[in-house]
Amino acid sequence: MTASRNPRPLRPHLPDVRPLDRFTSLKIKLAILVAASVTLAALITWVGLRNTLGPSRTFPLAVVISMLFTMLLARGMTSPLREMTAAARSMSEGDYSRRVRATSRDEVGQLATAFNIMAEDLASSDQVRRELIANVSHELRTPVAALHAQLENLVDGVVEPTPATMQTALTQTERLTRLITYLLDLSRIEAGAADLAIRDLDARTFLEDTVDSVSTLEAGKQLTFAVDVEPEGLTLPADAERLRQILVNLLQNAIRHSPFGAEVTVRARTGPGTVVVDVCDQGPGIAKADRQRIFERFARGAGSVQPGGTGSGGTGIGLAIVRWAVDLHGGTVEVADSSHGATMRITLPKLSPYASSDPGPSSDLG
Repeated sequence: MTASRNPRPLRPHLPDVRPLDRFTSLKIKLAILVAASVTLAALITWVGLRNTLGPSRTFPLAVVISMLFTMLLARGMTSPLREMTAAARSMSEGDYSRRVRATSRDEVGQLATAFNIMAEDLASSDQVRRELIANVSHELRTPVAALHAQLENLVDGVVEPTPATMQTALTQTERLTRLITYLLDLSRIEAGAADLAIRDLDARTFLEDTVDSVSTLEAGKQLTFAVDVEPEGLTLPADAERLRQILVNLLQNAIRHSPFGAEVTVRARTGPGTVVVDVCDQGPGIAKADRQRIFERFARGAGSVQPGGTGSGGTGIGLAIVRWAVDLHGGTVEVADSSHGATMRITLPKLSPYASSDPGPSSDLG
């Protein structure tokens, strides 16, 4: 399609010869090219004059042969640039599959390598964008369709506005609210707009309040919740809003994947210069192969294991936000080994290097 918009004039086909690829500098290549052309022209002139061809025929012949020789070598030197131009035109039309053959080690070769890396990143970003649109569309369609049906039945008088009916509508609205909050937090991640107000939080009080705020989710599963803090009086050096956001995301995951009548446990303890918080469930667990990938944006788990909303019915945003918020505290989040279920482990430094006197934007999901 690009060729039809930008037709090129016909030109003689020259082979793509790259004998200078071994050199690591474009300046060296140009110097060699000039020296070789001058030497070739001098040689042809000398041969012509010795064979009595005369200057009128020897000089034009030397110039023409030297130009053809220079064009041949220059074509190989500039071939990656032409390939990059063609690939860029393809990218402008949405095709990110074209790559540049980078065989030289000079500046042009380095540019070609960087171009290929950029093309890979653009292709990955384009795939992520497509997946985001598909995932978010699916997530929005389900609660919106449920709300539409519920309200339509209420308007038509098919059902009465009982507390149970209103609770169903409220549940779908809360699901929409969580999704929108995730997307807003994701935009803050991209913009880098997040400050922290670090202070010492009483671990037991904070964890119990956070657990109480989500314990009514999936109440039909009849789950039990436990908070274990050791030693007593332990404090969490964190921003209250961000830490609540982290724990709510992890607790929602634990609730979603816990079987009927199971227990969800939140443990806090001290480590060497750190405070460690574990959120444990009795669900199917997380495969070792997925333990790093689940923290990537829009990653979706396979099978029945759907951490962070990354399986069916999730966008794959929750755990990415968790990792971002933990990183802001200078800590780490990982999937710890456990004999049963999944254990999500947060490690926070006792003195965070990212402390700020101003609270960041609130996005309390609890």
